Formats: sequence, structure tokens, C-alpha cells
Amino acid sequence: MARIALTLALAFWPGLYASAQPRTTGANPPAAPPSLVVLITVDQLRGDYLNRFASQLSGGLARLMRGGAWFTNAHHDHAITETAPGHATLLAGRFPRSLGIADNLAGVQDETAPILEAPAVPGASPVRFQGTTLVDWLRARDSSSRTLSVSMKDRGAILPVGRSRADVYWYLTDGRFTTSRYYRDSLPSWVKRFNARRLPQGYAGKSWVPLLPDSAYPEADSVSVESAGIEYTFPHRLPSDSLAAADRIRLTPWMDEITLALAIEGLCELGLGEGKRTDVLAVSLSATDIIGHAYGPDSKEIHDQVLRLDRMLGTFLDSLFRLRDSARVAIVLTADHGVGTIPEIAARTIRPPPQRVSLSQPVANLRARLRALGVDTGAVTAIYRTVKVDRAAVSTKKASIDAVLDTLAREISQVPGVARVDRFRDFLDADTLTQANARRWSHQFPKADDVELVITLTPFSIFPGLTATHGSAYDYDTHVPLIFFGPAFRAGRYPGVVRTVDLAPTLARITGVTPSEKLDGIILVQALR
Repeated sequence: MARIALTLALAFWPGLYASAQPRTTGANPPAAPPSLVVLITVDQLRGDYLNRFASQLSGGLARLMRGGAWFTNAHHDHAITETAPGHATLLAGRFPRSLGIADNLAGVQDETAPILEAPAVPGASPVRFQGTTLVDWLRARDSSSRTLSVSMKDRGAILPVGRSRADVYWYLTDGRFTTSRYYRDSLPSWVKRFNARRLPQGYAGKSWVPLLPDSAYPEADSVSVESAGIEYTFPHRLPSDSLAAADRIRLTPWMDEITLALAIEGLCELGLGEGKRTDVLAVSLSATDIIGHAYGPDSKEIHDQVLRLDRMLGTFLDSLFRLRDSARVAIVLTADHGVGTIPEIAARTIRPPPQRVSLSQPVANLRARLRALGVDTGAVTAIYRTVKVDRAAVSTKKASIDAVLDTLAREISQVPGVARVDRFRDFLDADTLTQANARRWSHQFPKADDVELVITLTPFSIFPGLTATHGSAYDYDTHVPLIFFGPAFRAGRYPGVVRTVDLAPTLARITGVTPSEKLDGIILVQALR
């Protein structure tokens, strides 16, 4: 099978430190800041995967686990665990409530920023992102600091670096990497050359087969609920047509391999990590997410994907350290969210049985009541987990709208698979020290947001649309790996609860820069040398 050669004790509870500034005591920074910070975000890498597959890992994941400061109980401490808010928080050190990125819908789509050489593709930019990130803090110290961010997904490439205009590239379904006019007016020659190699198209007709013998996989390969009952067993063959293969490759491990190849190419072309300044390389790997949505976290496919990811990251690290002095590189591995078990599988052991939840009838009733009041049905919108109200549009009928919301909340709460429906404002005064659900919802939106109701499903219940998914405030969706690797860090396992917003202030500390604003995270001084 063809492969691409890469060229080269006590939890820190939010009530105790939610508004804390990065601390400057407790550990000495390294003698000199790193010349390169590498952020590796694996989309949908659930927190338990590293332990679950540990005995079969021998590459990059194993290297980071053994030699890094591994926080084994790290969480995204917000309620809508989706790709956009997950990526946005990492280098910002702040919760979605202060970032303007509450969910995927409030992500990166921007018609004023057209995609280069792809006029039919919706534009994208970080226009909704608010505030700054590590990239800005580094540039404030040294304007020559450079950043490269790459991903299969536009939001995976864009949001880690915030509003900074940097080298930011993502994948089109025709096999090319591109960017938008927010960043530049034309693709640089090195990206054009990379695209001209047509690496994705080269996989046309190839089959994804398990890396190891069948005996190495305890998972069944005949679970018909996976992949909506379509091609749910190995081998998974890509189309012979090169254009179709370039699209379908996103559902295979090879997508990550191609993304890592672009990252190494860009590192060399841009000279990242060569000088005395600190540069940033952000790599978001999306295949685990696409495969996880299709086959679920308990599948043979996700098992094989993690094994392949481990080997790919091993090759990537080998290439990176051949090109750059490992003593001047700091690496962080994490994820943007976890994932829940497929409801039909989880239902065998979970009570109440998980459901695929439809709110179509309560929403239809809502619209009928609004029409009866003479209110534009667009003034109250119910989208999955939230109900929002345009208060300006209903200002003359406040009492009536409140009654409508109360009725809607009662109807939704009676739908199988719904655990509770709450007024968002009630969470702002809740005991967030002990109530995880309230705490995570309070971190999602600013106080002045137009969210009125928030909907919490029962464990492992999901809304229709995907075989398996994420997006809840439950730990299986919030728990992700967090590993710091490099000479600035003290290797070992750290079991205490930490949050992914702690990542940015910790990197700010080792790079010697000062955040431009108050952060929600703290410096993880216990892992610093």
C-alpha cells in the first residue's frame, strides 16, 4: 500500500481560578524560549484512546506519552464540544463565551473572504473570533515571528491562530490545499507546487486495510449500524476516478498523512524555527473525526486509525527533529473534543437507553404559536441545543414570548432522550463548583447573549444526522489528551483535572510572552522544569 514519505489529587475547579492570570511563580522558565512551538490537534481524539491502545503504540503518540508531561484528565470545560469552539480555545486560553465562537455555526464561514481559485466554495475567515492568541503575543514581542497553520478543515486551520493574518491553508475536496482572501490574494508558489504533486489523487483505487493482523483487533468488523449500513467492513476501497478519490480520501488515515506532509513542506519553505524568534506551527488532523463520525469510537476502523496516526506522527517527529534542533522545540498534543458511543450500541448497557432525538414537533408547535401572536417565526430560533430570541423583534410582547418559551421547554423536556431544558440565565448564578453541566454551559455564551433555553440530552443520546457524534457537556465529549513535550517540561503523568484553556498560558510562560488580556486558564507549573 502506497505511503507518502514525509520529506524530511485535586482538580483545579473553575470556581477557584476561572479569572486567574498566568502566574509567574513556582517554576523557572527555560534559559531561552523555544524557536518553534508545534501544536498538534487531533480532531475527535477521545481522552481514553491513548490508554486503550497503548500496548500497540510505538510511534509518535508513544513517544509523546513516554517523554512528555501528560495530563491524563484534561477537559474542554464548555458545553458545546464541537470543532470550532474546541480549536478556538486552545491558543487563546479563554472559554467560548469570550471568543465569539460558540459552535460550528458561528465558525468561519464568511462570504466577504472568497476562497482562492474556488469561487463555488463558501468563503472563510476568523471574522467572528474575538481577542488574541499566542500568535499575537509572540508578534507583540517580535514582529518577525511567523506562523503556519494547516488542516483538512477550514475551521481547524483558521481558529487556532485567531484573527492573525498568517500562512493558513486547508483542503478542498478536489485534492488541493487553499486559503481565502482574508489571508492573501494568491497561493504561494510552494503550496502550488505541493498541489501539483497530486498526492490525494495518487490513492485512487487503493484500499484501506488493517495495519495489523485481525487478531490484534478485539472490535467486530460486522456492525451494520456503522457507516449507516454502507461499506461498514474492511477493506475500504477508494474510487478509481482520481477526483472522486480526492474527495473520499478524507474518510481514510491517508488524509492525515497528506496534511503532515504539507506541514513539513511549509516548515522548510517558511523557515519556521530557524532563528532566535519563536515561530508557531499548528497542525490539525481531521481523519480521526471523519472516521469516528462514520464508524463510531468502538469500531475496528477507529482502532486502526489511531494505530496509523501513531506511526504517522512518529515519521513526522523524526522529520521535524532532523530539520530542527529538538532542544529548541516545544510540542503540544491535544484534541478539540471527544465522542460518544453510537446510541444503538450504547443502549445495550446504558439507562435510560440513548435516543436519536428529534425536536421537529415541539419546533413546529413553537412556530404555530408565534404566528398566532403575530410574531415573525424567525424571531425565535431553535437549533439543536439552544433556543435563541431576538428580543428587539419581540420587545412589545415580552410576557407572551416568555410564556411561549415556558411551553416550549415543557414540550422539549418530554421528548425521549432529553434530560433537561434550562433557562441559560439560571446557569449564570448556579453553583458551578459542583454542577459540571451548569459550569460548562456558563462558559459557552456571554451573559448578554440571545440564548434563552439550553437543551441537555441524556448520556449518549444525539440529534439525527451522523452515525456517532459529539457536542455534549458529558465527560466522554469533553475529555481529551493533553501532552507537553520538550526540554521546558517535566515528563510524567499528571492525573489532576486540568482544562484545555490552560494550554495557552503554559505556552506563554515557556516562550516568555505576556498575554494581551485576562485568560480563563492558568499556567500548569507542575509540569515545568
